[in-house]
Amino acid sequence: MPTRRVILLGATGSIGRQAVDVISRFPDRFEVVGAVARRDAAGLGALVERLGVGRAALVAPDPDADVPTGWGVGLEAACEIAALPADVVCVAITGAAALRPTLAALDAGTTVATATKEVLVMAGEVVRARARRSGSRILPIDSEHSALWQCLRGEDPASVTRLILTASGGAFRDRDPATLADATPEEALRHPTWNMGPKVTIDCATMMNKGLEVIEAHFLFEIDYPRIDVLIHPSSVVHSLVEFHDGATKAQIGAPDMRVPIALALADGERLPGVAAPADLAALSPLAFRPVDPLRFPALGVARRAGERGGVVPAILNAANEVCVSAFLRGACRFDQITDLVGEAVEAAPAVAGPSLDDVLDADAWARRRVTEALALPAGAAVSGPGGGAGAA
Repeated sequence: MPTRRVILLGATGSIGRQAVDVISRFPDRFEVVGAVARRDAAGLGALVERLGVGRAALVAPDPDADVPTGWGVGLEAACEIAALPADVVCVAITGAAALRPTLAALDAGTTVATATKEVLVMAGEVVRARARRSGSRILPIDSEHSALWQCLRGEDPASVTRLILTASGGAFRDRDPATLADATPEEALRHPTWNMGPKVTIDCATMMNKGLEVIEAHFLFEIDYPRIDVLIHPSSVVHSLVEFHDGATKAQIGAPDMRVPIALALADGERLPGVAAPADLAALSPLAFRPVDPLRFPALGVARRAGERGGVVPAILNAANEVCVSAFLRGACRFDQITDLVGEAVEAAPAVAGPSLDDVLDADAWARRRVTEALALPAGAAVSGPGGGAGAA
């Protein structure tokens, strides 16, 4: 097979580092032609030297960072690298900041392998339209959506009755909801089965992560919302399931290791040998499942309502959640406020049919301003939006 040219966006984060590990194991199969990090100049420099990367950029380097000659700086530089000739662009930039580079890759006609669910959540209609126009494809890296992709391959879409996403339940799966007002970031970051970045881990604790995944699944697989369900599966061994109209259900089982979905997406669906150890079925804990309690995890319902309303409402959901999670991690928002403030923003969201990219960016900025003001955060304290600035498009 010919060597696949890869561009890594978010190259020094959790997914990026694991992608580098996969690529390093198969040097005859992959060549990294471009890499982007947010601000980790040292980490990106080590990667560039190790893999011989030709183009590199930092989106928001520290003011005193020593940026090597020839590297790009800023969001536009990241977009330029995303649009370079390549076979696949791996999108692992956290949150809404991944939107513009993803669109740049799609406009270039490149296959996008995405681990950043927020892109499809906030701008699913725009993203799908860009992909159709250029003929590019979007492949999932998220473990749950990769599992759905694997279960759906070779199947007739008309035979699918349900997609079932599994959820660990996060750090507070069994904690009394009445005590969550006092929950600390350190407690919320103790995920029971996965090792992920802080934003995703907090989203798991609220179950917002699964709500975002419901919206992502809708756009990835063109399945209507009533046919996308969620079950709590504490051991995180079954990553997702697909139910068919003959009564059969297919599940994808594996250890909680992101290297398998990363490798599968980078290799365009080909299975590479020895990426991860197979699951030891005899040693696994019982494959227990239970429904999601809407009173314990109201964020899932908030996200589902946002998805069903469509338009710019999912963008508002995502932006409000990003600001709240960032504030919680800094001690400026209580854990139990996150879902309440996001829900209030969703309920106040305007109805916009067939939104343009500008509509999405305006909605994102509106939501960031709204939540920033509600939390009385100082100006510029909110997490950056898709335009690269806090609270601004």
